[in-house]
Amino acid sequence: MANFKYSAKDKAGKRVEGTLEANDRLTALRQVEKLGLIPVSITAGSVAATPAATSRSKPAPKLSFSFNKTPKMKTRDVLTFSTELSDLLASGMNLGQALTTLANRKTGNDSDIIIRDIRDQIIQGTPLSDSMAKHPKSFPSLYVSMVKVGEASGALSEVMTRLVEHYERLQDLKEKVVMALVYPAIVLFMGFATMIFSMVFVIPKFSSIFLELGSTLPLPTRMLIGMSEWLLKYGWLALAGLVGGGVLLSRALQTPTGKQRWHRMQLKTPFIKGIVASSTYANFARTLATLLNNGVPALQALTIVENTIGNVVIAAEIRNAKERVTDGTTISGPLAAGKVFPPLMTDMLAIGEQTGDMAGALKHIAHRYENELNRNVKLFTTALEPILIVVVALLVGFIAVSIVMAVFNVTNGLGV
Repeated sequence: MANFKYSAKDKAGKRVEGTLEANDRLTALRQVEKLGLIPVSITAGSVAATPAATSRSKPAPKLSFSFNKTPKMKTRDVLTFSTELSDLLASGMNLGQALTTLANRKTGNDSDIIIRDIRDQIIQGTPLSDSMAKHPKSFPSLYVSMVKVGEASGALSEVMTRLVEHYERLQDLKEKVVMALVYPAIVLFMGFATMIFSMVFVIPKFSSIFLELGSTLPLPTRMLIGMSEWLLKYGWLALAGLVGGGVLLSRALQTPTGKQRWHRMQLKTPFIKGIVASSTYANFARTLATLLNNGVPALQALTIVENTIGNVVIAAEIRNAKERVTDGTTISGPLAAGKVFPPLMTDMLAIGEQTGDMAGALKHIAHRYENELNRNVKLFTTALEPILIVVVALLVGFIAVSIVMAVFNVTNGLGV
């Protein structure tokens, strides 16, 4: 195959240039036309190397070490790509033109590589859904399935719009959960950082002064000095233990058993369980409604939801329900039998099945649990704030009181 450099114009008359691979000039011309462009000139470039060509002239072998990772688009990048592609398709551009426009933009991250690869595959005749399926880390099964439905129905622009709405809601849910944890993490970090700083830099100076005076120190002060000395001597060992323990815990949580225990604990821990459960139920209902609305069969939709739900306990329950649905029963019945989904949710789902409006019922369920998530996040932050203030106050207060007690004890011993 040869490389061809083309110059063309789009519908607005704007000049577009690029390169592509083709067997001959006519094939290259057709590929440019598939992009929705008007060819101006096509110039043959260098010929791609073939096995016969490479056998004639072998370059000297070179040692190379590659540490390149598989390119992956972040969730925010996927949302931006989907929004722009939806807007371009809605404006009247065909798929080839839209992807070429997006591929010509330089963002400097992995999305550039992935979008160019998708564009090149589209030029070669690969369906959009198949080209996206080759990047599973960026485009999950839900995304690919909906694009495939849009291609089959000829409503790709409308499907992309719904995908954008769906991912915007999911992103909003994630950000609410993350924001609920940011403030507590900052407060705890600052509290422990203050305590460690005092132990390492402040307490040793006071300790040397007290030892020189030779007076008997109160028990809290002796405890504080002992903790400071231990931290100075064995602090590195404690840090190594924390890092090692964190690595082991992380690996344990990646195992099926560890992940199941961790997710089950999340659904039982006070304050946390409300946020995790409501977020998961809203995600389940919103995703299933989106898939059913776009014509995805119920069993296939349940499989996609199972793989994207994020909690293995609830995913296992969906898998069990899917096996019962295969036997001809409804969805709500098997979900209710597992005792994992709340009765109100399965009852609302049953009403949707009876009325024939499953997607509508799922939207109501998603809206309800999104509102419940907002309440749980507010409750969590409201309850956690005073608890953290008390904990930090006790830590810092213990240090301050221990030092003040020692000062009073020394001054009394000196008769001041």
